[in-house]
Amino acid sequence: MSSQFDYGIFGGVLRQVRIAEALLQKGYKVAVYGLVQSVNHDNCSAVLTLHELFEKSSVLIGPIPMTRDQITITASNTASDLTIAHVAYLLKSHHILIGGNIPAPLLELCHSRQIPFYDLMSDEIITIKNAIATAEGTIMEAISSSDCNLHDSNCLVLGYGRCAKVLAQKLKGLDARVTVAARSKKALANAEAAGHGTVLLENLKCILPSFAFIFNTIPAPILDRDCLELVDPSVTIIDIASAPGGVDFNYTKGHDINAKLCLGLPGKIAARASANILVTEILAYLKERSD
Repeated sequence: MSSQFDYGIFGGVLRQVRIAEALLQKGYKVAVYGLVQSVNHDNCSAVLTLHELFEKSSVLIGPIPMTRDQITITASNTASDLTIAHVAYLLKSHHILIGGNIPAPLLELCHSRQIPFYDLMSDEIITIKNAIATAEGTIMEAISSSDCNLHDSNCLVLGYGRCAKVLAQKLKGLDARVTVAARSKKALANAEAAGHGTVLLENLKCILPSFAFIFNTIPAPILDRDCLELVDPSVTIIDIASAPGGVDFNYTKGHDINAKLCLGLPGKIAARASANILVTEILAYLKERSD
């Protein structure tokens, strides 16, 4: 089915705007709806409804994540049609749905109707490249949230997955003293090989009071009340794990502990770089489909 626009982009943060701009620079025609700011280009049209976007575009690019509450589309725009249910209603067999962490109901619908989809957060290349922006954004949040230097500070990184590895290395590059806590002995062996201090997660309480900065990447309740009672009162805690994170924020608020949950950092901190990564992989996916 022929479409008026090559791409329809909806919802999200500034990264969605940068995706639109990157595609426009490559000569594509783009329709947008529910973006955080306008896109000024002769080949870009801001449509009035999600229905119009889906009607005029075949390749649909939603935000990362597609939803945070499993009901509404992630967006600064509060339009009533930006919902998962409405996307499901509008999706047709000629569409290609692209987005991050596409919720199960949409995936099931795509499978049942044979609608092609591409979940950006299931692409390992994207997650590895995004780890750089996540790490830099995490460090930025730590610096802006504290009155201490990272240089020569004791920093604890909870977890040692993709993001944690990059974060620990960049902290080390700033001459911080980095300790990694994880459940896996293999992960700790890798952290030790990279030059970091290590501790098993089960022994975490023994060392908590000595850190000026704590970075959590584990999406599980790690820093609970019992742990938080032991931290230095002047500590800065940055949690980048998936919501609701791994920190008891009710406790930190009630006890004046400096703690922040920082989600979606690539799209907020490095929107253009993140968008360029996504556009490269989206175009590669579409080329592979057409070959």
